[in-house]
Amino acid sequence: MDFAAVYRLETMRPLYRPGNGKHFILDNMAESLTDQKNSLGFAKSEEETRVVVAMSGGVDSSVCAAMLAREGYDVIGVTLQLYDHGEAIQKAKACCAGQDIYDAKRVAEAHNFPHYVLDYESSFREQVIEDFADTYLKGATPIPCVRCNQTVKFKDLLQVARDLGADCMATGHYIKRVEGENGAELHRAYDGGKDQSYFLFATTREQLDFLRFPLGHMDKTETRRLAVELGLNVAAKPDSQDICFVPTGKYTDVIEKIRPEAAKPGDIVHMDGTVLGQHRGVMYYTIGQRRGLGLKDGSGTDPLFVVAIDAETKQVIVGPRDALERDTLWLEDMNWLGEGAFGAHLDGAKIRVKVRSTRPPAPARLELRGNEMVVVLDAPDVGLSPGQACVFYEDRNDAARTLGGGWIKQTA
Repeated sequence: MDFAAVYRLETMRPLYRPGNGKHFILDNMAESLTDQKNSLGFAKSEEETRVVVAMSGGVDSSVCAAMLAREGYDVIGVTLQLYDHGEAIQKAKACCAGQDIYDAKRVAEAHNFPHYVLDYESSFREQVIEDFADTYLKGATPIPCVRCNQTVKFKDLLQVARDLGADCMATGHYIKRVEGENGAELHRAYDGGKDQSYFLFATTREQLDFLRFPLGHMDKTETRRLAVELGLNVAAKPDSQDICFVPTGKYTDVIEKIRPEAAKPGDIVHMDGTVLGQHRGVMYYTIGQRRGLGLKDGSGTDPLFVVAIDAETKQVIVGPRDALERDTLWLEDMNWLGEGAFGAHLDGAKIRVKVRSTRPPAPARLELRGNEMVVVLDAPDVGLSPGQACVFYEDRNDAARTLGGGWIKQTA
């Protein structure tokens, strides 16, 4: 579909570009404006800067869109329908549900910019939901929000923005895009409690060139205040807390529905080889889990934790807490946002890493082992599982700049 053509027909407004004879008639006028950049970093006026805003219907993306519209930008709101409305409307606190689509539309109407709803249900199922289920089948722990950003939002939706003739795409994520000496850089948000760099580590350099994050320099309190000031109907709307495609709040229901084999039982085995009991299926367990094992604690008074999951034999392996400690991570599907290319020259480089979204970046180093680059933590951590993300930051006390990262495929 030619989205740009549809938009022109609906609004009867031309696509303005420097040099099209409408606003930059004189060459010397164009030259005089090249050093005057607007808040999105373009050397032209706001009305001549087209920005597509990804709108989930929540307060953050709504403020992002309404704020840019108030500043005079040529805003287009786009909301993705990612799963069946019949299930979605039963889950009020999940993003992209039926009510959320309606809320996004109301924001667009109130601030007089066009809003589209695009059906991406098939793509979302293939790239996010099925990957989510398959990761659990492998005995790993997925992060669907990262996969969604990596595929549907920053790949598919970004292409839609280009098709609409946009200069950039803006989102309500809490992260900073900083222009560095060698191009755009990704930095942690001003509001450390809302920082979303962990979930955006897979953003590529090409995507970063096109993306904008207007809320990265704000805290949530300021965002809520702006929502009230802008008269948004979502000003008091709660933040989404759940996985958006899990209408019942139980992720195992979704997995069992699309991958019934995930519910096959198997043995719960102690590290010493002793079979301690039976489990209902590997999908019910994650590395570091203690509760819900249905077992008495181990020898003496030591509690038992899930220390490994063998998907092939369908064994859940348990042991004492110290058996969870890991300091070496092998990664796959790497994304590097630092200087130059990711390669052997980084062997021994000191970095900081996040292995959980809620933890501060911890000291680590990169090591080349054979043909693989691994991450070695300065201090062991517990509960690290294949399928999770390891996100890189610069080795500084503030660890502001995000350098990319990868997916954990093995730990030791």
